[in-house]
Amino acid sequence: MTLALLVGGLLLLIAGGELLVRGASKLAISTGISPLVVGLTVVAFGTSSPELAVSVQAVAGGEVDLALGNVVGSNILNILFILGLAALITPLVVDGQIIRQEVPILIGASLLLFAFSQDGEISRGEGGVFVALLIIYSTFLIWQSRRQTAELQSEYAGERHIADSISRRTHWDEPMPVQLALIAGGLALLLVGSRWLVIAATTIAQQLGVSELIIGLTILAAGTSMPEVAATLAAAIKGQRDIAVGNAIGSSIFNILCVVGFSSLIAPAALPVAPALLRFDMPVMIAVAVACLPIFFTGRSIARWEGAVFLGYYAAYTLYLILASQQHNALSTYTLVMQSFVLPLTALTLVVVVVVVVGRALRARALPNQ
Repeated sequence: MTLALLVGGLLLLIAGGELLVRGASKLAISTGISPLVVGLTVVAFGTSSPELAVSVQAVAGGEVDLALGNVVGSNILNILFILGLAALITPLVVDGQIIRQEVPILIGASLLLFAFSQDGEISRGEGGVFVALLIIYSTFLIWQSRRQTAELQSEYAGERHIADSISRRTHWDEPMPVQLALIAGGLALLLVGSRWLVIAATTIAQQLGVSELIIGLTILAAGTSMPEVAATLAAAIKGQRDIAVGNAIGSSIFNILCVVGFSSLIAPAALPVAPALLRFDMPVMIAVAVACLPIFFTGRSIARWEGAVFLGYYAAYTLYLILASQQHNALSTYTLVMQSFVLPLTALTLVVVVVVVVGRALRARALPNQ
């Protein structure tokens, strides 16, 4: 029965997210918003809607560790696993706006979540700050889209043609009442699917003796990220590589601002933050977001070898969670190796990459002046 609820909940979440994205995307595009902004707002919200539904259901049911664990785990998975896997399929192109704007916003949101969590809880007022920032961010993206130059609009023309052809094939040219019905139907499926998934995850945690936090960081994070996985891999396979990166980064921003914000607002009291989450998982989430900048700067792309590194780090992170949950004898050795060799080597590599890229940029700027 638990397995049936788990699988059924995942299927309903995927179907609900798909319906929501279909209906909302057509409405957004019809208003003249650019495809990139649609991807960073409507599609990002749609693919993050399972996280929102699950976290709200978990908070309402008193399983608060599931809620925050789901958000932090999903953000780590979005970058390390999803982008890593997509980059293995094809090297990913990183849009300049994502480097200049979205990644710094993701880093800022992650740091703000960490700062708000220092007292061991996230209050309703702090949740309100996240929601306010969500509204400001979405409004800014729409305003920014409408101020795009004619040259940039022509760049989007090909993507808009593709989107229009997809719309015709998938019946997106339905009347507005039908689009609203798709949105309502998607929300209903998300509501039911999230409830099933929370029940199944809680039962599994109790049966295996694993904490709800670990379940939220692993099973729930993977399950609710299925829309992001599907959307990103599909975009990478079709050659829409900038969209693949934008979806993963945009969804991570929405996970913090939207999911944590609304979960905090509907919680009966301040949302408690598990010490383990504050001590280890949130710093990992921040480190992953920060690591995006130097990697993305390198040729404004994610190479296959960098995708393999991302996947390797996600495997290492997951292994640590498993060892920690079981208090395995190998945990201390594994932690020592990661802290003494792997992490310092990674930090050194990132510094070298930044120095090389900055050096190239300075030399390129100096040449015209000679």
